[in-house]
Amino acid sequence: MKAIRQCALLAALAMATAPQPVLACATCFGKSDSDLAKAMNWGILSLLAVVVFVLGGIAAFFIYLARRAAMTAGAATPAAEALPETSERIQR
Repeated sequence: MKAIRQCALLAALAMATAPQPVLACATCFGKSDSDLAKAMNWGILSLLAVVVFVLGGIAAFFIYLARRAAMTAGAATPAAEALPETSERIQR
């Protein structure tokens, strides 16, 4: 436990004494027109596109299941309507 505290203290000391440009990337430091900033923006957009694609696929799958269940329920409806008439005949 004492070693962990010493490492954390050493890391905090190293970060505090580091020069300011070391602590920020090109976008955070203010140079937003650099190639690094443009690449990071494209990376963010591509990851966002992947997330949207995956969530869209999951939504499409559940819509497919709902439509298939509705189609199956629609095909079984005439037989379900015939059941009460049959049970009424049996009760009489």
